[in-house]
Amino acid sequence: MDFLAKRPSLVIFLFVLIFIAILDFGFKIDNSIMRIVIAAPLAGFLSPRKRKISTQTGDKTQITWIFLKKPIIIDA
Repeated sequence: MDFLAKRPSLVIFLFVLIFIAILDFGFKIDNSIMRIVIAAPLAGFLSPRKRKISTQTGDKTQITWIFLKKPIIIDA
């Protein structure tokens, strides 16, 4: 999970592909624009969030994700 949490663009891309496939094969939505309009905001909502925080030791990047209990902190 840490690997995916550190790469939000990859996660968004994978979520979009998965949601498009679900909408195409599961719900039989044939309009490609409609699939993308539904899949992109869903993927953006479920993707990890990066936030810069300043501590006494310097600036750090905090990554929070709905699928992780604790945030991941990376030295920037």
